[in-house]
This record gives sequence, structure tokens and C-alpha cells, in this order.
Amino acid sequence: MHTHKIFQRCLIVFSLLLSFMLPATVSAHGGASGVDADSCRIPVGSYWVHFTAYQPQLTGTTEYCNSIPETGAITIVFDYEGKALRNMTVEFEITKEPEGTRIAYKAPAAYPTGSTNTNLNITEPGQYLAHVTLVNEGQKVDAHVPFKVGAAQYGLSGTTWVVFAVVFGAIGYIGYLSNAKFKGIVDKLLNKKTA
Repeated sequence: MHTHKIFQRCLIVFSLLLSFMLPATVSAHGGASGVDADSCRIPVGSYWVHFTAYQPQLTGTTEYCNSIPETGAITIVFDYEGKALRNMTVEFEITKEPEGTRIAYKAPAAYPTGSTNTNLNITEPGQYLAHVTLVNEGQKVDAHVPFKVGAAQYGLSGTTWVVFAVVFGAIGYIGYLSNAKFKGIVDKLLNKKTA
């Protein structure tokens, strides 16, 4: 009976950990309100620009920001929040980090529609930086947002490992409850360790 409680408590702890980690992952982009909740928003002085990346050939209209899953064709979109920036000159640049190598550049221009996009072919996984520079009355205000390309090639995330641990823990617990031979082996091992 003692080992049954240990397994039950472990399962509860894993479930609680999972419940705390998943909401942060699910709402990482656009899932919450407020300025700080959307890491795709770039503050440029007192204005905001929204950065979004798409991989239409792989995932259709799925939006990415800080982590783009695959290398290859990527469409980067910058959208102004509000109308004030539409009359100002704005410059956009994408660099490969940490080298700072420029891979895309849009010269300073006004974008009266409030949106501009760039199609890229990024073949190298790694860290990148999207720069937005507001040029207004001779002053420049620079802001940026870091993002990762080829995130799927980096291996499994910490959240994924927690999910695997919970699933395997649950399978083990079900096996423990439903198989007398397995239960006997586990009880024997635990009794040796507690003795």
C-alpha cells in the first residue's frame, strides 16, 4: 500500500507540473492580452510594430515569432499598430546572430498601408534578429526582436520532455496497478531502497 501512495503522489506532482507549463506554451503568441504578453510586439520609441513569420509551404497560415520551426522559405511581416507610423520613415533589417550578418534589408521608407513583408530563404538554423528603425525628424530609434530559425532541428523542448515523463509515469503506474508480476517487482525494489 505504501508504494501505491508513492506512485500516486508522483503522478499528481507530474500532472501539476504539466498543468503549470502547458498554458505558458499554448499562449506564447496572441493567447493573452496586454503589452507584455505578446513577445512579437516591438516597441519603437512610443510606437509598436508587430513581427510575424510564416512558412506557408509547411504550415499554411500558422504564425511564428520567437521560434520558426524549419529552415527554408519564410515570409516575414511587419505590421504597424496604430496609424502614426504610416507617415514616418521606417527601416527594417534581419541579421544572423551572433555575427550580425545582414540577410535582409528594407531601406528607410514610408509604408502608408501600415504593413510590409519580405520573403526570405533561410538555409542555416540558428539565432536571428529583426531590427526596426524609426527615422523621424533626423532622429533614429532602433528596436529589435530575437528569433530562432530551425527550432525543430534543435531537439525536443523542456515541455516536451515533461510531457513524455508524465505519459511514461502514467503508463508505469497503470502497469503497476494492473499487472501483479510487475507490481511485485516494483514493490520488491522499493522495499530494498527504503530498508
